[in-house]
This record gives sequence, structure tokens and C-alpha cells, in this order.
Amino acid sequence: MKINCFFKSHATHFMMAWILVISTLAAPLSVSAEAVNETSLNWIQGSNQPLPVGDIAQVTINEDYVFLNGTDIKTYIREYGQIPSDLEIGAVFPIDEDAYWIAYFEYVDSGHISDDEKTKIDADKLLDSFKAGTEEANKEVAEHSRLYVDGWDIAPVYDESLRSLTWSLLLHNYKGEKIINYHVRILTRTGYLSVILASDPEHLAADRATLERDILPNLVINPGKTYEDFDPAVDKKSSMGLTGLILGGAGLAVAKKAGLFGLLAVLIKKFWFVLILPFVWLFNKLRGKGKKKQQEDPAEETNQADGADHSSHPSDPQQEADEDSRFKSKFELEEENKKPPTSL
Repeated sequence: MKINCFFKSHATHFMMAWILVISTLAAPLSVSAEAVNETSLNWIQGSNQPLPVGDIAQVTINEDYVFLNGTDIKTYIREYGQIPSDLEIGAVFPIDEDAYWIAYFEYVDSGHISDDEKTKIDADKLLDSFKAGTEEANKEVAEHSRLYVDGWDIAPVYDESLRSLTWSLLLHNYKGEKIINYHVRILTRTGYLSVILASDPEHLAADRATLERDILPNLVINPGKTYEDFDPAVDKKSSMGLTGLILGGAGLAVAKKAGLFGLLAVLIKKFWFVLILPFVWLFNKLRGKGKKKQQEDPAEETNQADGADHSSHPSDPQQEADEDSRFKSKFELEEENKKPPTSL
């Protein structure tokens, strides 16, 4: 069955992203392969039947994909030592062992967001704001944790028929490695549904095409929850417009106190480093070493986990740089042994 291959070929790769990068950029972390039993989660293989995405929408996927609901995707993140945003309401994963992307669904009950700015979105000013925000954020972090905005991959575009706002930024890290993110926001009666695609620059175009072909057209807002269902007599309305949604969503409420640059610094530190970068970092490592095509033996993973060395991580930048080299050697070892590293 396809889903069994998915567990063996994908789960470890996806979650090592969280472990490796947060260990490098943030707090010490040591997790063995035994720490999480991926099959304990309620993985639902697609069967062309609608699946609930929270209480706000439904998504219909075929047998080439699996779905985790909001509870399970939060568990998926927590069990690897990370902190979910608590906005997660689901996620879709490809079963194909050669595909390494994830589509996250989050919902923000921000109040109804008007699309009055749909003809007034200034991409150049927005880009300047993102660049200024990252410059401010970079002043507060070590060099190895800095990101730099290069430009738009996709400038913000609003689809009035779908009530959706889409954009994608091009960035690079201190090593010059490229990073691309991709966002879709679907406006609803009382807020917005966020779709976040985690991919790598090399495969983003193909992964985005897959998302736009197989996932987004089959993501439907529930009756009574749509943008058109907004009732000003009973529903709260957000003061945020489409520009504010691009710059940071509900976080703009603190803009008057923190200032735009300070706000963007907070948003970038919270979001870019924790959510987008981990997956891209892992993809670059895995793609550089060659995709792993053999299925791991669960018994071998358990044996390796039993003998794993659970060591704490250093906290100063130079030592963290040394840790990065250690991770590289673990990936080399992974290729030699045909099984994933089990302890960090």
C-alpha cells in the first residue's frame, strides 16, 4: 500500500528538517528515531472524498496524497521538539518518495478583511518594507542566522473570483543559498485561510504546479463561511487590508507601538527561521547528497536509536558552526548506511 511506503520514505526526512535547523539556529535538542511513532498519527490517504480542514473548509485529495488534521499536525510538530503556531488546521503530504514538499493549512480569525485594496497593491513598496524589516532583524541575530530579501518570485496578485491573495519572496541566507517561500491567503467571512507551501528553489515551480493543480482547486470554503457570507450586522470586521495581510496579518495590530520595521523584524524572526527555512535547508542537504530511494528497515532504525549518542548542543556561534559540519557527516553516514541519523 502506498501509504506504508510513505511512512518509511518521508516521515523521517520531513521531521529531520525541524530537528537539524532548530538545533543549529536555536536551542539544544536531542531526539532519537524512537521519539516519535509516525504511524500513531491519523494519516488519511486520499480517496477523492472531502476531508474537513478545521470547520472552515474541505479538501478533496486522491490516493497520491495523505492528510493530517489540525490536531495531528500540531502533534507532528510538537513531538519533534518544536512549537506549533496553534493556527494549524491541517496539512497535505505527497506519497511519492521523490517528492519532498508539504502544504500547511492555517486559519486566522482576524475578522472580515475587505478586498477594497485589490487594485491598489503596491508591490515595490511592499518589497522595500520587507527588505527594511530584514535589515532590522539581521541586526539582532548572529551572522549565520541572517536572511536577505532579493525580490519577488511572484509579486502579490489578487484573484477576485477565488478571493485569494498569492505571493512568493526570493531570499538567501548568509552562505548565499537561495530560499523561496510561497503563500496563498483565501479570504473568508471572518478571517482568512492560509496555505503555506514548503519546498526548495529547484523544485518549487513543479511543486507549485502540483499544488495549484491538485490541491487548491479542491480546497473549498464551507457554506456559511465564505467571503460573500459576511454580515456586517453580526460579524466583526478587521481594520487590516490586503497590504496588511501580506506584511504580517494580525501582527500589524502592534504596528503603531512597535513601528513597521520593528514589527517586520519580529515577524521575520518568528516565521522565516522557524517555518520556511528548516525545510529548504534540509532539501538542499538531501538534494546535494542525492535522493534516498531505498526503504529503511524499521528494525534497523530502532537498533540505531538504542545506541544513539544524546549529546547537548553548544550555544556559541563558532560551536554551532562546528555542529553544522557534524550534521553534514551524519548525512554522509546516512548515505553509507542507507538509514537516517537517529540522534542529534
